[in-house]
Amino acid sequence: MMLSLQDQSLLANLGVFLVGAGMVWFAGTKLSQYVDLFADRTGMGKAFAGALLLGGATSLPELATTLTSASSGAAELAGTNLLGGVVMQVAVLAIIDAFVLRGKPLTLFSPQSSLLISGVLLIGLVALASAAVSNGELFSIFDVGFWPLALFAAYLFSIWVIYRYEGDPRWEPRGDIAQPPESARDLKDAHEHKFQDVSTGKLIALFALASLAVLGGGFVVAKSGEAIANQSGLGQSFIGATLVALATSLPEVSTTYSAVRFGAYSMAAANILGTNSLEIALFLPAELAYREGNIIDAVPPSAAFLGCLGIVVTSLYLWGILERRDRTILGMGYDSFTVLLTYVGGLAIYWML
Repeated sequence: MMLSLQDQSLLANLGVFLVGAGMVWFAGTKLSQYVDLFADRTGMGKAFAGALLLGGATSLPELATTLTSASSGAAELAGTNLLGGVVMQVAVLAIIDAFVLRGKPLTLFSPQSSLLISGVLLIGLVALASAAVSNGELFSIFDVGFWPLALFAAYLFSIWVIYRYEGDPRWEPRGDIAQPPESARDLKDAHEHKFQDVSTGKLIALFALASLAVLGGGFVVAKSGEAIANQSGLGQSFIGATLVALATSLPEVSTTYSAVRFGAYSMAAANILGTNSLEIALFLPAELAYREGNIIDAVPPSAAFLGCLGIVVTSLYLWGILERRDRTILGMGYDSFTVLLTYVGGLAIYWML
């Protein structure tokens, strides 16, 4: 596929890219519905289900992009896609807030302390990844660098902490808990009625099929994105941080959109935070696939700037969840508005870097 894409015109590769992105979007719209039903039937916490199941499934395009890019030697594209995806996917929350949940901030409906735990742990993971990219690899163990192993271990630890904490939260928010709009509850009731005769086993099978479709679309996006980077002259770093990161964020857009429409606001936020945590863990698969040295050494130090942007926008949403301000600007929460400004301004600075 790689040779045929490189031989095609830029316009043709853009068409292939759009087809892959369409596959990712369609399958992604189904994932949050299946996970929401599964969480209700099993009693699994919505935040944990969003972080582990939904976050894992929607990270499959990032996995496909990372493995294909790293194995073909495009380590710069792989690394910037991972760190750029963290910023991109937090911006997804702001976009959903602006165009789906107009009139009320998204963070007003997400008063779960487990989301704060997820966000704090994510900041720690991104900070570690930024430090790794800035300083380079320290040493290798059987040709596998220390940093990818450390980042993967830190991710597993964060999942364990979230699971343990959600089962026994130590504090609850004070004040009134805002309720989802009637339209969201009606949609959720209609969806539950539609799947009431579908067994949990079949639900798991449908989830697996949608996940495979997301993975296939992600592979197409990765290959066509690499070809576009080479043909357009924009370079792997900028294409990885923008176009490829956007396309591989489509599952997060579609699943977050569906979750918000059903009123599963905590799951929507947990999906983004969980996906971003897994983004950092994917440095280990990238290391295993990249055979020209250590992946950390091949990622440009300027990519650490993307990690710093990820820390800033995540902090803004933690602020929003803590404060729960019931005010909006241009139809979105103050936190979402600030996230979008930070994202656009940050990309402009990164382009100059």
